[in-house]
Amino acid sequence: MTAPLKIDFVSDVACPWCAVGLASLERALQRLDGQVQAELHFQPFELNPQMGPEGQDVAEHLAHKYGSTPEQQAANWEALRGRAQAVGVEFRKEGRGRVWNTFDAHRLLHWAGQQGPAAQLALKKALLRAYFGEGANVSDPQVLLQAVQACGLDGEAARAILAGDAHAAEVRAQERFYTSQGIHAVPSVIVNDRHLIQGGQPAEVFEQALRQIAAEPAQAGA
Repeated sequence: MTAPLKIDFVSDVACPWCAVGLASLERALQRLDGQVQAELHFQPFELNPQMGPEGQDVAEHLAHKYGSTPEQQAANWEALRGRAQAVGVEFRKEGRGRVWNTFDAHRLLHWAGQQGPAAQLALKKALLRAYFGEGANVSDPQVLLQAVQACGLDGEAARAILAGDAHAAEVRAQERFYTSQGIHAVPSVIVNDRHLIQGGQPAEVFEQALRQIAAEPAQAGA
């Protein structure tokens, strides 16, 4: 008998550890195939909600936010690239280039979630790949539409969303909800609305945690 798991993956498409964490979580779920039945939902979190449409140079942004030097940033990026490669994700060697506003990306992810978990997962991965693998501007409507179409989703429906404010209120509400629940860093993985796994953990950590949660009596309705 497989144990049902509801997994809310709170994250931002501009978060490198979210890309690593998602790939690790997917590996863990593959290892647990036949033991758990996971339903994965992506929930919005903006690392830089006040970022303007022009974006900001990533080196300048990280220096201002964390006080890091160019040398430290380069070393951190190489370490991240290594962690990403270990779970099958390619990060662009040259880095991200600029930091962009991700609100429209979250609006499209909310819409994709209405099409089903598989559609939302596909779009999430396409957006992460565009930003971290290609250094693309994930606030650019054309980049967003390319990601949508690459997933086989309705490009015209997505274009209409980007032209207006559809799903803006829902995304803002979800952001406020998770912040009110104490989520201030991502990725934050919430299982069955009760268990929090924080950070871009290795697949082994996710696997162990999910296995333990699945074995709880509550999962069997006790």
